[in-house]
Amino acid sequence: MQVPAPIEYERATSIDHALGLLERLGEESRVIAGGHSLLPMMKLRLANPEYLVDLGDLHDELGYITHERTGRNDGQSAGVVRIGALTRHRELLESELLAELFPIFRDAESVIADPPVRNRGTLGGALCQADPSEDLSSVCTTLGASCVIRSRRGERVVSMEEFHRGPYETAVGQAEILTEVRIPVRRGGSSAYAKVDRRAGDWAVVAAGAAIWLTGADDGSTISDARVGLAAVGPNTTGIPEISEALRGRRPDEDAIDLAAEIAARSCSPVTDARGSADYKRHLAGELTRRTLRVAAARAAGRAVPDGVLRWR
Repeated sequence: MQVPAPIEYERATSIDHALGLLERLGEESRVIAGGHSLLPMMKLRLANPEYLVDLGDLHDELGYITHERTGRNDGQSAGVVRIGALTRHRELLESELLAELFPIFRDAESVIADPPVRNRGTLGGALCQADPSEDLSSVCTTLGASCVIRSRRGERVVSMEEFHRGPYETAVGQAEILTEVRIPVRRGGSSAYAKVDRRAGDWAVVAAGAAIWLTGADDGSTISDARVGLAAVGPNTTGIPEISEALRGRRPDEDAIDLAAEIAARSCSPVTDARGSADYKRHLAGELTRRTLRVAAARAAGRAVPDGVLRWR
């Protein structure tokens, strides 16, 4: 049986307490939230911290989903959704606020792991794992989220592109904690997520998230912006600015969606492994981009989406 190396363990009673522990214990300390990412790596001796600082008791402080409306009245901005880093997968899945504003979350959470993992795993833990195949990293990249990182010296806010620095590497320093994810709410938009996996709840072979914002009436609407985020097709969760640039000002028709799919397929850098060949993964990147953009556009226009349209099986 694989077991972790010996560790020392302490439960944090507040954010400041956790930060103080990390600062005092130094480079050999790690935080643990749900534990579903870190503990398997410790069992395999891929991670060997000497000290664990458990944030589980801070859920009341860092487990929330709120919509903060701003005073702007430009017809586009509708505030920001703030999600605490210890918000659990189950809470993201069941949130009616997220289902209304960002249906991509419910799409993604319905194919993440299994109920025991969803009951304990957290948004912050998923993002800080920085696995290139991780679903919520793709979701947050697609939505243009930003991350709030806190230390004893204060807070700083970084974009998702700045947050993920490489496989299993983030912008969170040793004596810092990710405390919140902020997602801008923009009128006229919607989103969708699709994933191909080998078995239910597995890591993705390829996954794609898409978000689109429309202006004008349904019969004459145009794309004011669009974003696509891919997972499992490169060393990082991949956002594709070229798709955004190519689709702005176009009708949300099949020609535009096919163009986005072609860009996605040639812009990613998958590798051949046990989950499939590089060519197969490029095909999936294009096809999942096509499907998610279709669904996102239909949702943004207020059209019904048939059940199962995002399911690959």
